[in-house]
Amino acid sequence: MAVAAGKLRHRIAIEELKETRSDYGEVVREWVPVANVWAQVVPQSGKEFVAAQAIQAQVDTRITIRYRDDITPKHRVVYRSHIYDIRAVLPDDDSGLEHMTLMCQSGVNDG
Repeated sequence: MAVAAGKLRHRIAIEELKETRSDYGEVVREWVPVANVWAQVVPQSGKEFVAAQAIQAQVDTRITIRYRDDITPKHRVVYRSHIYDIRAVLPDDDSGLEHMTLMCQSGVNDG
């Protein structure tokens, strides 16, 4: 069953980490855009914990987009200046080709 277009009301950017060489031969790693797509962004849960003697917050989020064959957990999502690390890419239950769910985390290792 396809996702209703009205549910995909959030505009997100999908980025991947690329390595290039600077003019001086240094390896430069930067996130570059892969696509801007419509999505449904739903926070699932949040928690706080102490790490490095500072309080850290972590939010688990489910992001649903139309099916793409080029998205992996090596990518990340940017939505409203928040960065979400993709932990898993799940196909839809029916055909596996209608939509996909990105299980993401934000708040830990942002950037």
